[in-house]
Amino acid sequence: MGSLARQCHRPLVLDFLAPSTLRYHPSSYRSYHSTASKQFLRWDKTASPESSPSDSPKPKYVLSQQQREFLDSALRVNQAGELAATLIYTAQTPQVVRSHPHLRPLMKHMYDQEAGHFSTFNQMIAKHRVRPTAMYPVWEMAATFLGWSTGALGREAAMACTEAVETEIGSHYNEQVREILSWQADAESRGEELDEELKEMVDTFRRIRDEELEHLDHAVENDSKEAQPYDPLVNVIRLGCRTAIKISEKI
Repeated sequence: MGSLARQCHRPLVLDFLAPSTLRYHPSSYRSYHSTASKQFLRWDKTASPESSPSDSPKPKYVLSQQQREFLDSALRVNQAGELAATLIYTAQTPQVVRSHPHLRPLMKHMYDQEAGHFSTFNQMIAKHRVRPTAMYPVWEMAATFLGWSTGALGREAAMACTEAVETEIGSHYNEQVREILSWQADAESRGEELDEELKEMVDTFRRIRDEELEHLDHAVENDSKEAQPYDPLVNVIRLGCRTAIKISEKI
């Protein structure tokens, strides 16, 4: 069932596709600024005979203002999304495990991963001085209500909620990964190199994306599609996620 779920229900993970253009909120991203001397590394004529210009490190790829704004927006949205995920599981778990005790390890596993994601983005937000979304209090209440209400509807509805949320979140992380990889391709075409911190960031986004899609598989394996009414429930939750993402990008 897990294999079938991965084929039928996961968002496509296509890192190599060109990203779509998004709009972002401006902020500073000092970690990726480079000086002119770093942009144009010069061959040292006093170097040893064994050395050659090809041995010199590549110039660092310098992000544009729009690219820095993209990163600010991505971190802001990701932090808000992971906060919401932890609150959904917190509200769902007591109701789900009361009727289905065997699901306690699974619910804890998914919660623990979301809490780890939230911690990761809290650190990134602080490090890069990114303003969190002003909608924080609203998302806290909305996520808690969503978790409580779907938990009250039963195991299937709770899993349908996970399926809907992770479908949207997985696709959103995938867009972020594709965008940063497009920068790497641009850097290589110029003979430049992407900053190591950006390479680590895209690896983190990939790991978290894959863990979110793992949650989607768990939901489908645990009868998310048996929820009643399935289509209206999932469609409303997915629409809510997309709306929250767009708002958090700007506010």
